[in-house]
Amino acid sequence: MAEKKFVFILHHSFDRPDKAAGALQLAANMRAFDIELDFFLINEGVMLAKKGFAETITWQKREGFSPISRLLRTLIEDFGVRFYVCASCVKPYGLEDAELIENAEVRPGSFLGELLLERDNISF
Repeated sequence: MAEKKFVFILHHSFDRPDKAAGALQLAANMRAFDIELDFFLINEGVMLAKKGFAETITWQKREGFSPISRLLRTLIEDFGVRFYVCASCVKPYGLEDAELIENAEVRPGSFLGELLLERDNISF
């Protein structure tokens, strides 16, 4: 079987913390099996790239998910996952001068298009 690669497109953070947690949890589980994957953050999801923001998300509907901040830290520190931030979302979400998390960089939507040409996608 050919090695699969994925891009997770994450649209949510504070607005739907369960969706964000579910995406991060699934990604961590997949990385544990050495699956190559990265995230493209868009809409409210871009807020996860702001350093310290994930720690402010404390409410999740379902018990059993690890906190978003812990999942994010695991993906970055243990698995080296990259987080691409939609360039069009930077200004509307006030990230122009924000310090970003490790492994995060701003990229245009065309970069997402490139990723989609070579990877399967999972959208949350």
